[in-house]
Amino acid sequence: MSIIFYPADSRGQVDMGWLKSWHSFSFGDYYDPERMGFGALRVINDDIIAAGRGFGMHPHQNMEIVTVPLSGSLQHEDSMGHKTVIRPGEIQAMSAGTGVRHSEWNHSQTEAVSLFQIWIQTREPNRLPGYSQKFMGEKEKNTWQLLVAPDSFAGDVVTIHQDAWITRGRFEAGQNASYFLNQVGNGVFILVVNGQLEFEGLTLSSRDAVAITSHPEIEFQFNQETDLLVLEVPL
Repeated sequence: MSIIFYPADSRGQVDMGWLKSWHSFSFGDYYDPERMGFGALRVINDDIIAAGRGFGMHPHQNMEIVTVPLSGSLQHEDSMGHKTVIRPGEIQAMSAGTGVRHSEWNHSQTEAVSLFQIWIQTREPNRLPGYSQKFMGEKEKNTWQLLVAPDSFAGDVVTIHQDAWITRGRFEAGQNASYFLNQVGNGVFILVVNGQLEFEGLTLSSRDAVAITSHPEIEFQFNQETDLLVLEVPL
């Protein structure tokens, strides 16, 4: 088993006033040759967008772009004709394929919006672009909630064109849990949203992360009430 620890304070940081963002991997003006992604996982941006501000229309290609809102509301518009607002409890996935343009704005004029945006390289390039958005709600504590799965998956989740899974867990202090790989050979990137957990002698706190390879079962112990994301991707 290989483990790479990513402390929260080691991430790239951007502060544009209206946008505060922390980058787990190289993105925009933040470049670290040792942090170019993890397998098919290319981007994890932890964004806070000020009220009434956002990103104008801009292009993407051959990426599966997943947005996980944490608080507030995000207004989305794209060249495929979608106009919608995304809120906590919902998941959005946009398959950029041959090319798509979109904008993202804070829907509120008074409150900031906080979100994770995740980019995963598509399985096959130059597919037709696609869009999906689903209300997932919040599952009961001390269990896993599957949010995103491959397009071959038949369950009630958002699907993408890659053999990747995104799972969220909310666990109480003192609980233990195990995560089992969905596909042999995949790697797993664990991101602590809030709280604290222990894994293989490491203590991970809010916004810490760890990348794990060659391990089919991952066991966690939760020291505090903890919210975490598990991103399983091809290597």
